[in-house]
Amino acid sequence: QEQLVESGGGLVRAGGSLRLSCTASGRIVRIDDMGWYRQAPGKERELVATITGGGSTNYGDFVKGRFTISRDNAKYTVSLEMNNLESEDTAVYYCYALILALNPSEEYVASKSWGQGTQVTVSS
Repeated sequence: QEQLVESGGGLVRAGGSLRLSCTASGRIVRIDDMGWYRQAPGKERELVATITGGGSTNYGDFVKGRFTISRDNAKYTVSLEMNNLESEDTAVYYCYALILALNPSEEYVASKSWGQGTQVTVSS
């Protein structure tokens, strides 16, 4: 069973910065898209940023150049550098990855795996 472990959340003042990281583990053959979603209290989960295996990126409209997503394919890691944070960025941030892996029967299995979520709180 593949796992995604996140780190880097916390409390920061408005205008500050945080860096989130997420590392996948397991019998991974290949990881395609990776990215981040977030969910604020009382709101639906929304896309923050995605990055393909080739490095193409996509961001939610609200990002407005403040966040940068990157990945290290050798380490199965995706990161999100967040600058100029606003109180509206307060949410639980979840990473995901589209993973091709081997199951115990040595069969290829494709799945979308999620991290456990990390809290980001921005105080105004």
